[in-house]
Parts: sequence; structure tokens; C-alpha cells
Amino acid sequence: MTPRRGARGRPGMRIWGMVKGIGLALMLAGPLAAQEFSGLARLDAGQSRVEDSRRGVEIDLALSQPVPWRVFTLDDPRRLVLDFAEVDWAGADPAALLSKGRATALRLGRGRPGWSRLVLDLGAPMGIDSAGMRALGSGAARLQLRLSPVTEEEFAARARPADPAGEMLPAPARPGAGPLVVAVDAGHGGVDPGAMREGLVEADLMLRLARETAEAINRSGNMRAVLTRDSDDFVPLSERMTIARAAGAGLLLSLHADALEEDAASGGSVYTLSDAAKDAASGRMVERHQRSDLLSGLDLSQQDDRVATALMDLARLDTAPQSDRLAGALVAALRQAGAHLNSRPRRSAPLAVLNAADFPSVLVEVGFLSNAGDRARLTDPAGRARIVAGLVAGVQGWAAEEAARAPLRRR
Repeated sequence: MTPRRGARGRPGMRIWGMVKGIGLALMLAGPLAAQEFSGLARLDAGQSRVEDSRRGVEIDLALSQPVPWRVFTLDDPRRLVLDFAEVDWAGADPAALLSKGRATALRLGRGRPGWSRLVLDLGAPMGIDSAGMRALGSGAARLQLRLSPVTEEEFAARARPADPAGEMLPAPARPGAGPLVVAVDAGHGGVDPGAMREGLVEADLMLRLARETAEAINRSGNMRAVLTRDSDDFVPLSERMTIARAAGAGLLLSLHADALEEDAASGGSVYTLSDAAKDAASGRMVERHQRSDLLSGLDLSQQDDRVATALMDLARLDTAPQSDRLAGALVAALRQAGAHLNSRPRRSAPLAVLNAADFPSVLVEVGFLSNAGDRARLTDPAGRARIVAGLVAGVQGWAAEEAARAPLRRR
């Protein structure tokens, strides 16, 4: 498994190892040979491995398509659990898949209907350093996970005390007292460069814009920014959400710049979440982002899926209107700051990056790399400054409005 570039020392890299456990009460049901699976994905055992690395253990699973998944650790005995909805293990030999060392045994099986499970027995306490599922251009996917040694005390603190059944969904995370925390998400990065035109790369431009936006937010005095990536790294979508939550984010701004075959379209748009794309431009946005979106279960609860979905829907009763108001405030402030906007600056689409139930989020398409005017504005410090000023003013205006609404919500 190739280490991600620039990962060492980056905040949030070890956050996945700090997750105290997300999972359902899924029990292995007998030998693999006796199982009948109808998995959404199939394991390519020949391209998969679980083996020792220089620093710990690496898991690399090749799947025929992305599927939702969860990871957590359990103690006494020490083991790592991966749950999938769902993977067909047919033809996989656990003994051939595992190179014994720090991991002493591997078991594959079925959990409750619709779920599959991989259990890795650990000979020594290990923490999760990084984990992510990457969608490949062929429609297949790879799950890659890296473990490294930790103390027994650290392992016990991070592990679930038991494999729970019926545990209540935690209340949605809310930022504590103090400055409003704004998660600024620079789209794409690393092996996913995003759109490219005339030597410009979306991932690089958005990282520069995200840094400038974060600096302006921090200078405002009443807000604090956290970047979901601060280098040319590929950061899985689920890890971006984890970084935002760990920082106590009150909202998320995801920054992107599209490219079309022609250069007619130009200007910025602000997207919120919807069940379906309502126009061709929104549909194209969904297709573009689904090619690199990652499916992860780290943000699901220990509760059964119907209950988890219902509780997330209840949380969105609050955050969805907040996202809509945030989008409106951003469009107005960007226009006031002189940023160039699209003729239809408010759009909605079923974009996974906007799917968090516990804080408002919007995707800001700041322009089109296929348009010469937008390219000039995005590479010009003065052009970016107008975008940054609009984003900061929009968030400030939205925050003031939400503070005024707070007493009404408490009633």
C-alpha cells in the first residue's frame, strides 16, 4: 500500500484511529463454505492482501464496486472488525489472504441479512492510522487501511467495550461555546486532481482558495477555520467529515471549479442537498462527483438502518433549512463583493459531500475552468479576493441570522 503524500503530521490523520467504534451487532454465521451471499460487491482475492508492513499492518481489499462499510476495534481479545453492506466472500481463502505476523488470524463471514464481516485477530495492540475506500475509474473500488502499534492503554481507550446491539444513536454533534468553526473543504486532491484546463488543476486552485478563505475567516475575529486538507493529498470524503466533526464545525464550505466541453458557462453557483438533480448542470455535477465519491459507514450509528435513517432525517429538519439560508446568504454576499456569478447561482443536487446531517453544508462552484474569464479570475489574486470576501461576509451574515433565530428554535 503506497502511503499518501504529505500525510505525516497532518491534523486529522490519526482521527480514524481515535474512533471508539461504529458498528452493528453482526455475528459471523458459520463456515464460509456454508454461506450463500447476494453481495453487491465481490472480493478479488488475488488482488487483495493483509500483511505486515514496516510500521504495522496493511489491509488492501480489491472489490468489484464501492459499498458502504464500517470499521472499529474490539478488546479482550484484541481484533479489528470491518463490516460491509455487502461483499460476497465466495472463493476467498482467509489463510491465503493473510500473511501472519502482527495479525494472527482472519475470518470472513456474514452478519445479519445484507451485511458481511471481516474479523482480524491482532497479536499486539494496534491503532487505525488511516482508512479509505477509493472508487476506481473501472467501477471497481479498493479499501485500504493501515494499522500501527499503540500501547495497551491506547488500544483499550479506542476500542469498543463490546459489539453493541440496540445502542442509541448519539445526538448530532454541535459546536461548543466560542467562535463559530467553519470547515473549509478544498475539493479533490492527490490522485483525484479534478477538472484540468490550460495547465490549471482544480485541486491546486481550490487548495489555494481554501487557504486564503481560511486565513480571512481566522482574521475576522469571531470565527475559526479548519481545513479538511492542507496539502496535495487524497482525503476520503468520510475523513473530511470526521475532521470537520472533530473540530466542532458549525458548517462546511466545499470549494470546486467545474469544466465543460465548451466555454459558454461561467460564474459561481452555490449547491445545497436535494433528493434529485433538477437541471442538466446539477445532473452533470452529480456525475462528476460520483466518480470519486467514497462510500463509508463511519458516520452511521450502531442502531439499525431504519432507525439511523429516521434520526438523521430528524436532524436534517434543522440543518437542511440552515443550509438553504446559508446558500442564500453566500449568493447575496458574493454578488455584493463583486464576484462573478452564474445566471442561476442557486442550485441543488444529491451530492455526497453535502450529506452530513449534523451541520449545515454547501458546495460552492466558484467558476468554470473551461471559461477563459473564470480562469483569469481564479488565477488573479484580486479575483480570488472578491470570492473570499463574499464567502466570509456570507457566513458572517448567516451566523448573525441563525443567532437571532436560536430563541425561536428553543421554543
